[in-house]
Amino acid sequence: MDSRVAQRIRELIVEGILPPGTRVAEAAIAERLGVSRTPVRNALPALASEGLLEPAGKRGYAVRNFTVEDSYRATEIRCVLEGYAARELASRSDRGPIIEELRDTLAQGDSIFAKGHVVKDDENAYAEMNRRFHDLIVGGAEDPLLSDLIQRVYSVPFVAPEVVAFNRIPLEEIYPILISGHHQHHAIVDAIEEGEPHVAETLMRGHSSPARRSLGLEGSGPQ
Repeated sequence: MDSRVAQRIRELIVEGILPPGTRVAEAAIAERLGVSRTPVRNALPALASEGLLEPAGKRGYAVRNFTVEDSYRATEIRCVLEGYAARELASRSDRGPIIEELRDTLAQGDSIFAKGHVVKDDENAYAEMNRRFHDLIVGGAEDPLLSDLIQRVYSVPFVAPEVVAFNRIPLEEIYPILISGHHQHHAIVDAIEEGEPHVAETLMRGHSSPARRSLGLEGSGPQ
Protein backbone atom coordinates (compact mmCIF):
# COMPACT_ATOMS: atom_id res chain seq x y z
CA MET A 1 0.00 0.00 0.00
CA ASP A 2 2.81 2.43 0.89
CA SER A 3 4.34 2.05 -2.58
CA ARG A 4 1.03 2.92 -4.23
CA VAL A 5 0.62 5.95 -2.00
CA ALA A 6 4.18 7.04 -2.83
CA GLN A 7 3.40 6.69 -6.53
CA ARG A 8 0.26 8.80 -6.22
CA ILE A 9 2.16 11.54 -4.39
CA ARG A 10 4.88 11.31 -7.04
CA GLU A 11 2.23 11.88 -9.70
CA LEU A 12 0.95 14.98 -7.89
CA ILE A 13 4.49 16.36 -8.02
CA VAL A 14 5.14 15.38 -11.64
CA GLU A 15 1.84 16.90 -12.78
CA GLY A 16 2.56 20.15 -10.95
CA ILE A 17 -0.41 19.81 -8.60
CA LEU A 18 2.17 20.08 -5.82
CA PRO A 19 4.54 22.72 -7.24
CA PRO A 20 8.13 23.28 -6.05
CA GLY A 21 8.33 24.76 -2.58
CA THR A 22 4.94 23.41 -1.49
CA ARG A 23 4.97 22.00 2.01
CA VAL A 24 3.65 18.44 1.97
CA ALA A 25 1.29 18.10 4.93
CA GLU A 26 0.46 14.53 5.91
CA ALA A 27 -3.15 15.29 6.82
CA ALA A 28 -3.89 17.20 3.61
CA ILE A 29 -2.30 14.56 1.38
CA ALA A 30 -4.06 11.74 3.22
CA GLU A 31 -7.40 13.48 2.74
CA ARG A 32 -6.72 14.13 -0.94
CA LEU A 33 -5.80 10.49 -1.55
CA GLY A 34 -8.48 9.03 0.68
CA VAL A 35 -6.05 7.13 2.89
CA SER A 36 -4.92 7.28 6.48
CA ARG A 37 -1.91 9.37 7.51
CA THR A 38 0.26 6.33 8.23
CA PRO A 39 1.00 5.29 4.60
CA VAL A 40 1.58 8.95 3.72
CA ARG A 41 4.01 9.30 6.63
CA ASN A 42 5.83 6.17 5.47
CA ALA A 43 5.97 7.32 1.84
CA LEU A 44 7.46 10.77 2.39
CA PRO A 45 10.99 9.67 3.43
CA ALA A 46 11.15 7.42 0.35
CA LEU A 47 10.21 10.32 -1.90
CA ALA A 48 12.82 12.46 -0.15
CA SER A 49 15.46 9.82 -0.89
CA GLU A 50 14.47 10.06 -4.58
CA GLY A 51 15.09 13.80 -4.45
CA LEU A 52 11.48 14.82 -4.99
CA LEU A 53 11.10 16.20 -1.46
CA GLU A 54 13.45 18.02 0.88
CA PRO A 55 13.30 18.56 4.66
CA ALA A 56 11.19 21.51 5.77
CA GLY A 57 10.91 22.40 9.43
CA LYS A 58 11.51 19.90 12.21
CA ARG A 59 9.75 16.87 10.75
CA GLY A 60 8.13 18.01 7.53
CA TYR A 61 8.91 17.96 3.82
CA ALA A 62 8.48 20.32 0.88
CA VAL A 63 8.56 19.70 -2.86
CA ARG A 64 12.10 20.18 -4.10
CA ASN A 65 12.86 22.67 -6.86
CA PHE A 66 14.64 21.09 -9.82
CA THR A 67 14.88 21.40 -13.60
CA VAL A 68 14.44 18.86 -16.37
CA GLU A 69 18.06 19.54 -17.34
CA ASP A 70 19.15 18.49 -13.85
CA SER A 71 17.43 15.15 -14.32
CA TYR A 72 18.75 14.72 -17.87
CA ARG A 73 22.38 15.30 -16.86
CA ALA A 74 22.08 13.10 -13.79
CA THR A 75 20.63 10.26 -15.87
CA GLU A 76 23.68 10.47 -18.13
CA ILE A 77 26.01 10.36 -15.12
CA ARG A 78 24.04 7.48 -13.61
CA CYS A 79 24.55 5.34 -16.71
CA VAL A 80 28.29 6.13 -16.86
CA LEU A 81 28.68 4.99 -13.24
CA GLU A 82 26.48 1.94 -13.75
CA GLY A 83 28.51 1.11 -16.86
CA TYR A 84 31.61 1.02 -14.69
CA ALA A 85 29.75 -1.27 -12.26
CA ALA A 86 28.75 -3.63 -15.08
CA ARG A 87 32.36 -3.75 -16.27
CA GLU A 88 33.62 -4.57 -12.80
CA LEU A 89 30.99 -7.26 -12.28
CA ALA A 90 31.76 -8.87 -15.65
CA SER A 91 35.41 -9.05 -14.61
CA ARG A 92 34.74 -10.90 -11.37
CA SER A 93 35.30 -14.64 -11.28
CA ASP A 94 32.73 -15.03 -8.50
CA ARG A 95 29.88 -13.37 -10.43
CA GLY A 96 27.84 -16.59 -10.77
CA PRO A 97 25.42 -16.02 -7.85
CA ILE A 98 24.73 -12.44 -8.98
CA ILE A 99 24.03 -13.66 -12.50
CA GLU A 100 21.49 -16.14 -11.13
CA GLU A 101 19.71 -13.32 -9.30
CA LEU A 102 19.85 -11.16 -12.42
CA ARG A 103 18.29 -13.96 -14.48
CA ASP A 104 15.52 -14.24 -11.91
CA THR A 105 14.95 -10.50 -12.18
CA LEU A 106 14.83 -10.70 -15.97
CA ALA A 107 12.16 -13.40 -15.67
CA GLN A 108 10.09 -11.03 -13.52
CA GLY A 109 10.36 -8.42 -16.26
CA ASP A 110 9.50 -10.97 -18.95
CA SER A 111 6.29 -11.80 -17.11
CA ILE A 112 5.29 -8.13 -16.99
CA PHE A 113 5.71 -7.75 -20.76
CA ALA A 114 4.37 -11.18 -21.75
CA LYS A 115 0.88 -9.85 -22.50
CA GLY A 116 2.22 -7.49 -25.17
CA HIS A 117 1.25 -4.26 -23.45
CA VAL A 118 1.39 -2.59 -20.04
CA VAL A 119 -1.38 -1.36 -17.79
CA LYS A 120 -1.35 1.10 -14.95
CA ASP A 121 -1.23 -1.73 -12.40
CA ASP A 122 2.14 -2.85 -13.84
CA GLU A 123 3.82 0.32 -12.61
CA ASN A 124 4.88 -0.87 -9.16
CA ALA A 125 5.96 -4.31 -10.38
CA TYR A 126 8.11 -2.76 -13.11
CA ALA A 127 9.61 -0.24 -10.68
CA GLU A 128 10.56 -2.98 -8.20
CA MET A 129 12.02 -5.17 -10.95
CA ASN A 130 14.03 -2.33 -12.45
CA ARG A 131 15.41 -1.24 -9.08
CA ARG A 132 16.44 -4.80 -8.25
CA PHE A 133 18.21 -5.17 -11.61
CA HIS A 134 20.27 -2.02 -11.13
CA ASP A 135 20.96 -2.71 -7.45
CA LEU A 136 22.31 -6.16 -8.28
CA ILE A 137 24.75 -4.79 -10.83
CA VAL A 138 25.93 -1.94 -8.62
CA GLY A 139 26.19 -4.20 -5.57
CA GLY A 140 27.92 -6.89 -7.59
CA ALA A 141 30.81 -4.55 -8.33
CA GLU A 142 31.56 -4.53 -4.58
CA ASP A 143 32.90 -0.99 -4.63
CA PRO A 144 31.67 1.15 -1.68
CA LEU A 145 32.81 4.42 -3.25
CA LEU A 146 30.95 3.62 -6.46
CA SER A 147 27.82 2.76 -4.49
CA ASP A 148 27.99 6.06 -2.61
CA LEU A 149 28.42 8.07 -5.81
CA ILE A 150 25.51 6.34 -7.49
CA GLN A 151 23.26 6.94 -4.49
CA ARG A 152 24.07 10.64 -4.72
CA VAL A 153 23.06 10.65 -8.38
CA TYR A 154 19.87 8.72 -7.59
CA SER A 155 18.85 11.56 -5.26
CA VAL A 156 18.27 13.83 -8.26
CA PRO A 157 14.54 13.78 -9.14
CA PHE A 158 13.49 11.13 -11.69
CA VAL A 159 16.89 9.44 -11.82
CA ALA A 160 16.54 6.49 -9.42
CA PRO A 161 15.71 3.28 -11.36
CA GLU A 162 12.50 2.63 -9.42
CA VAL A 163 11.05 5.94 -10.58
CA VAL A 164 8.69 5.44 -13.51
CA ALA A 165 6.13 7.85 -14.88
CA PHE A 166 3.27 5.99 -16.48
CA ASN A 167 1.21 9.17 -16.03
CA ARG A 168 3.57 11.29 -18.16
CA ILE A 169 3.45 9.14 -21.30
CA PRO A 170 0.46 7.24 -22.78
CA LEU A 171 0.63 3.54 -21.96
CA GLU A 172 0.66 2.55 -25.63
CA GLU A 173 3.75 4.75 -26.12
CA ILE A 174 5.61 3.71 -22.98
CA TYR A 175 5.35 -0.03 -23.71
CA PRO A 176 7.84 -0.06 -26.64
CA ILE A 177 10.20 2.14 -24.62
CA LEU A 178 10.15 -0.19 -21.62
CA ILE A 179 10.38 -3.39 -23.66
CA SER A 180 13.37 -1.94 -25.53
CA GLY A 181 15.02 -1.18 -22.21
CA HIS A 182 14.28 -4.70 -20.99
CA HIS A 183 15.86 -6.19 -24.11
CA GLN A 184 18.92 -4.17 -23.16
CA HIS A 185 18.74 -5.71 -19.69
CA HIS A 186 19.00 -9.16 -21.26
CA ALA A 187 21.95 -8.13 -23.44
CA ILE A 188 23.75 -6.61 -20.44
CA VAL A 189 23.35 -9.78 -18.40
CA ASP A 190 24.51 -11.90 -21.34
CA ALA A 191 27.69 -9.82 -21.59
CA ILE A 192 28.30 -10.04 -17.84
CA GLU A 193 27.77 -13.80 -17.83
CA GLU A 194 30.08 -14.26 -20.81
CA GLY A 195 32.81 -12.25 -19.09
CA GLU A 196 32.88 -9.36 -21.58
CA PRO A 197 33.60 -6.28 -19.43
CA HIS A 198 33.85 -3.72 -22.23
CA VAL A 199 30.67 -4.93 -23.93
CA ALA A 200 28.80 -4.88 -20.62
CA GLU A 201 30.00 -1.34 -19.92
CA THR A 202 29.08 -0.07 -23.38
CA LEU A 203 25.60 -1.58 -23.20
CA MET A 204 24.99 -0.21 -19.72
CA ARG A 205 26.09 3.27 -20.71
CA GLY A 206 23.76 3.13 -23.71
CA HIS A 207 20.91 2.26 -21.38
CA SER A 208 20.41 5.98 -20.67
CA SER A 209 18.22 6.51 -23.74
CA PRO A 210 15.23 4.34 -22.69
CA ALA A 211 15.63 5.64 -19.14
CA ARG A 212 15.24 9.23 -20.36
CA ARG A 213 12.47 8.40 -22.81
CA SER A 214 10.42 6.52 -20.20
CA LEU A 215 10.39 9.67 -18.05
CA GLY A 216 9.66 12.09 -20.87
CA LEU A 217 13.18 13.57 -20.67
CA GLU A 218 14.30 12.70 -24.22
CA GLY A 219 14.94 15.85 -26.19
CA SER A 220 14.93 17.92 -23.01
CA GLY A 221 18.66 17.89 -22.33
CA PRO A 222 21.35 20.44 -23.01
CA GLN A 223 21.37 21.85 -26.53
